[in-house]
Amino acid sequence: MEKILEVGMHLILDGFCQDSLAIGNLNKVHSFLDEFPEEMSMTKVLPPYVFQYQSSSPQDSGISGIVIIAESHISIHTFPARKYVSVDIFSCKPFDAEKAVQRLIDYFNLVEYNYQVFDRGIEYPHDLNLSLPLVIEERLKNLEKMVHT
Repeated sequence: MEKILEVGMHLILDGFCQDSLAIGNLNKVHSFLDEFPEEMSMTKVLPPYVFQYQSSSPQDSGISGIVIIAESHISIHTFPARKYVSVDIFSCKPFDAEKAVQRLIDYFNLVEYNYQVFDRGIEYPHDLNLSLPLVIEERLKNLEKMVHT
C-alpha cells in the first residue's frame, strides 16, 4: 500500500501542574505561544490569540490560546482550579516531539502528564497491522534525511 499524502504530526499533551499560577497567568501562556514556534523551527504567521474565560463554575474557568503557524497551529487550554493543562501541536513539518514535551514540562512545571504523537492523514489505514509498515517506512525516511543534514 502506497501513501498518497502525508499530512503531518500531531502532539497531544495533557498535564497537571503543582502550582496553578503556572497555568493561570494569561501573560505566561501568551509568552509561551509567542516564543515556542521559533524554538521548534516553526513559522509563526500571526501573533498568539489568548483569552481568559470566566465560567459560573471556577472549575471550568481558565485560559485558552492559539498561535497559527505556517505548518498549522499550537493551542493551549488551561484550567487553573484543576491544575490541568491541555496542549495540541499540529505541524505538517516534522518536529522533535520529545523536545516539545520537555519544554512544556519545564515551562508549566508539570508534575504529571501523558502525551501521544499521531501521524495525521486520511491515507493511513485504521488497522494497526496495516499501518505499522507505513509508519516504520516514514520513520526510516526521516532518519535518512536527518543523517544527511
